[in-house]
Amino acid sequence: MTDPAELTPRRRAGRTAAGRRHLRRALVRSAMELFLTNGYEATTVDQIAEAAGVGRRTFFRYFSAKEEAIFPDHDEWLDDMARLFDEAGSTEPPLVVACAGAQLVLDRYVDDADISLKRFELTRQVASLRDREIASTDRYERVVARYLQSRFAGEADGELRSVVAAAAVVAAHNYALRTWLKSGGTDDVYDRAHHAFGLVQRSFAPQGVRRLDDHEHVVAFFRADAPFDEVVRQLGDVMRRIQD
Repeated sequence: MTDPAELTPRRRAGRTAAGRRHLRRALVRSAMELFLTNGYEATTVDQIAEAAGVGRRTFFRYFSAKEEAIFPDHDEWLDDMARLFDEAGSTEPPLVVACAGAQLVLDRYVDDADISLKRFELTRQVASLRDREIASTDRYERVVARYLQSRFAGEADGELRSVVAAAAVVAAHNYALRTWLKSGGTDDVYDRAHHAFGLVQRSFAPQGVRRLDDHEHVVAFFRADAPFDEVVRQLGDVMRRIQD
């Protein structure tokens, strides 16, 4: 016998792509509200489905378990980030691209502020959900590290640099995001992110030398703590290339 709830307007709306997105979001919102009101452990899938106006079977078309409704978009966001890295040009500064990928994820959180704030409140209450969120952070870090490894391939300490820089990019993202979440969504998240990403880019900017024109003017950029013998060596290499 057909579940009457499966014949509601929301069920019919789920037949289109827009309808499926709307229904999925309704399930997420219902889950979040019930978890916060009744407690995570006490809330059942049936209750979530009923609150969203659908049947149990419809819930399982979108999520394999109730905890999946708390983190519904991470796989999609990881794919979006990987696509951004794949489409980035080889001449674009790698740290700028890496930060743009992290910014993309930050945008997703801010675009759905109500859900993001509810999720933050919930993960602070339930240790198992907090652990799952931490694990998702590791997945983002690995995607960033793979991209940077492809850009730093062949460089001295390229692999090490990519891993450390990826951790810094994700840490900068998390700093901006968590400060915003702790403020209840009132903090200027984009100003804070801009500052944090800028710090990462400056910290991991490559040392090098740039020629200004076709004459004899050359501008050199080195970290303030660069060893003197390394500065001399790099200047010598560049001057030899210019003279060749």
